[in-house]
Amino acid sequence: MSTTRSVRQNRAAARRNRWGSSLLKLSALFIMTVLVAMRAVSAQGQPVAIGVATSLSTVEGRDSLLAARLAVEEINRHGGVRVKGTHRRLVIQTVDLKDAPAGTPAGPVLDRLEAFLAESGVHAVVVGPFRSEVLLPAMDVVARRKIPMLCAIAMSPAMESKIMSAPAAYRYVFRTGLNTRYLADSLIGYMRFLNERFGVRRVFILSQDAAWARSTVSLIIKLYFEATGWQILGIRHTPYQTADFSDALDEAQRKGAQVILSIFDTPHSGQLAIQWKSRRPSGLLCGFISPMMGPGAWKRFNGQISGVLNTIFELGNIPSQAYAPATRFYTAFKSRFGREIEAGHGPAPTYEAIHVLAQAVQKADSLDPDRLVSALEATDRLGAMGRLRFNLGHQAIFGSDPKTAAVACLIQWSTSGQRVIVAPPALAEGKVQLPPATMP
Repeated sequence: MSTTRSVRQNRAAARRNRWGSSLLKLSALFIMTVLVAMRAVSAQGQPVAIGVATSLSTVEGRDSLLAARLAVEEINRHGGVRVKGTHRRLVIQTVDLKDAPAGTPAGPVLDRLEAFLAESGVHAVVVGPFRSEVLLPAMDVVARRKIPMLCAIAMSPAMESKIMSAPAAYRYVFRTGLNTRYLADSLIGYMRFLNERFGVRRVFILSQDAAWARSTVSLIIKLYFEATGWQILGIRHTPYQTADFSDALDEAQRKGAQVILSIFDTPHSGQLAIQWKSRRPSGLLCGFISPMMGPGAWKRFNGQISGVLNTIFELGNIPSQAYAPATRFYTAFKSRFGREIEAGHGPAPTYEAIHVLAQAVQKADSLDPDRLVSALEATDRLGAMGRLRFNLGHQAIFGSDPKTAAVACLIQWSTSGQRVIVAPPALAEGKVQLPPATMP
């Protein structure tokens, strides 16, 4: 009996040992799995947070946010950005600054921006304030926080002056979009083109009463109209809410204007084109009217806008037969969001801002703001707008050839509802068509 009991005890002990060994193996396997998972998480790293801060209720703000999301998705599909040996995905955080209406007090907007920078943990900001009147004091907020901000909408060249006057403080601010000096250069080029092509030199100027618009008008008058003998028949700066331009158009027609130079980003300014068209004008309506930029304007204004000449601030906000990267961005936006870009200002420079930020992070191999700034200053990228580089004032350099600079372009609405690029020559897809009436 004792022998049998001993055998049983030995067998039970052997079973216990086998179970113990199996448990030890399972525990070791579990621990290894956890460690591998932890290493994978560590290798992925914490996300890089990019803030989109602007007036999100505007067409420019909405489309710029979508462009930012498109760029982030493209970068994340390729593994995100690599920092210190770890792959880190990009994520977007947003704040509506609500600063689009002219005359918006800067104080509350700056408070919203300051709170966002303090609480969101973003490593950089794109788009930035909508109004120049807000951008300039916002630069002090950014200087205190030392968070790079790549602006895409507000246009005052005073931004560059402020950076160059105190680079140590304001070096964190860049602009990838058009500024008023480059807008003035573009419009001067278009006025010169119309003068050479049709002999026009009588202009009536109609713009909104906002800092960026006034600045643009002043530059065009000083640098071109006065210097070349154009006759300025009148200048009107209208309030933000203006929706009836009848008086100004009647005056322009009465005085024999050959060109009505229009500069507006207000939601009601599309009525200017409708009222111009209804008068069967002999002169050209040429400049910038925000609601006339996107392809949806044709349907929105019942096809009554043929002949309007409008500036698209940045290539890529419209596709180009002559420059494939612009079309790739435009097509990708349409494919991703199920519609075309409606804003002519903001989306392409926002898309590019995300890409150059990602490149800067990898080049700096760091999220340190000063190292990021140094990498951003060395940017040289052929993107949706053309070649993107920054000048000493951290402004993207614009020109007339996308191979050498970022580019704006002039489109004319055709009678079939198409936007035809007519300038600059490097991008032209058609010729300017005169209004039905004979030019005086």
